[in-house]
Amino acid sequence: MTAPLPRVGIGTDVHPIEAGRACWLAGLEWPGADGCAGHSDGDVVAHALTDALLSAAGLGDIGALLGTDDPRWAGARGAAILAHVREVLADAGWQVGNASVQLISTTPKLGPRRAEAEAALTAALGAPVSVTATTTDGLGLTGRGEGRAAVATALVVRTGESSADSAR
Repeated sequence: MTAPLPRVGIGTDVHPIEAGRACWLAGLEWPGADGCAGHSDGDVVAHALTDALLSAAGLGDIGALLGTDDPRWAGARGAAILAHVREVLADAGWQVGNASVQLISTTPKLGPRRAEAEAALTAALGAPVSVTATTTDGLGLTGRGEGRAAVATALVVRTGESSADSAR
């Protein structure tokens, strides 16, 4: 029997910027920057990673797993969401291989805190996460500073039976 192949997923998230709200991105608070509106902390980086991971494992998306009608996730930090997704994947027989995410925004400047962001996300997932950033040169809602977006890719590998399989 051949070993199962790894699976890849992609995730995207976009939120409007909300003046006066704490800014959480890539599992870190960014003092001096306005945050994004959202049911949880508005961390588009963590949310895009969540969708990429769930997609790779064939487990749906963030809305199905952590819907806005669930009060447990109101104000939740992106790192906590990622740690929960890691558990969901493990229960389904998957392990995160690695992930990559790109923030699309004019603020805050990611470069000075890139290593810190990668460390926070890597700790939450228990697997390497690389973080990059770009702008849209003044175009669209991200370029005008009205919102932030992120795009992520994740690789997951089969670990064996899921908890549902072992319960049979």
